[in-house]
Amino acid sequence: MTEHRIDTTRLAAWMDDAGLPGKGEPLQADFLSGGTQNVIYRIRRGEHVCVLRMPPPDAPADRDKGILREWRIIEALDGTEVPHTAAVAVCTEPAILGRPFYLMGYVDGWSPMDLVDRRWPAPFDTDPSARAGLAYQLAEGIALLSKVDWKAKGLHDLGRPDGFHERQVDRWTGFFERIKGRELDGMDVATEWLRTRRPRDYIPGLMHGDYQFANVMYHHGAPARLAAIVDWEMGTVGDPKLDLGWMVQSWPENTDAPGESEMSYVDMRGMPSRSAVVAHYAEVSGRQVDDLDYYVVLAKWKLAIVLEQGYQRAGDNPKLLAYGPVITALMRSAAELAESSDYR
Repeated sequence: MTEHRIDTTRLAAWMDDAGLPGKGEPLQADFLSGGTQNVIYRIRRGEHVCVLRMPPPDAPADRDKGILREWRIIEALDGTEVPHTAAVAVCTEPAILGRPFYLMGYVDGWSPMDLVDRRWPAPFDTDPSARAGLAYQLAEGIALLSKVDWKAKGLHDLGRPDGFHERQVDRWTGFFERIKGRELDGMDVATEWLRTRRPRDYIPGLMHGDYQFANVMYHHGAPARLAAIVDWEMGTVGDPKLDLGWMVQSWPENTDAPGESEMSYVDMRGMPSRSAVVAHYAEVSGRQVDDLDYYVVLAKWKLAIVLEQGYQRAGDNPKLLAYGPVITALMRSAAELAESSDYR
């Protein structure tokens, strides 16, 4: 991970001009995380703390538009029930720090991405009943997101909800052909299955696009409480139930069965079953889930294609090379579900 430095003097002057809290106080910027797409800093001015998110200097030019899309989403979430980081301020002028950026509220919580040896923090490491709440809160996050009135929030032009499902197969098979370096067993079967099916109903809504434990934060302590959904790079207006399919595509029905999920970076033992978290989503969202197989096949198929790009560009990067067998397993799993599903 490369630490990109920012000009704290220019940032402080901009924050003062914007009338943000802490005017005249020394500004401290601590690098938290980031890579080729975004960098994240904790900004301290006296007793005031927020988080800055921006593309690094060498990020592709389209990340400037992407960061402003993210801002639109978190700003729109203010006043909703969706756990999110507060929208503090946005800077569209690259001259300040070299790229557009935004400031969001600091969340005093923890991320499943930071677990050591996949071990949950106390008390979730020893209390199965408390751990179940982590799963139900995760499902509840996107259930609440699906209920946001995106038109009233000014997000009518954020995505292209009309024809969303009609575009999926052609869009992602075209993407695969551009990055293709090998055949993926089962892709033809899953692709054809998706071409001939559609959801039982389609109610457009705000969706995250990469919803999983890695992209949420929890408050400290029990009971489990979702603090914020984060990382809105893939956010759009489309079909919110694809977020559900994405979340549960590797979620075991029996979470105590060994080797159920090759993708899992968290300890699933003691978690509620896939059926249970899907039922909770349905209860909170008010959406039917009888067509879940469609979304799970689409999620597995699409994720395999997305990850394949990184694998094809891996070079000698061991992390990206490790995706190789995961991708093939995902695509085979998509095909097997398509062949065994009775969804028509």
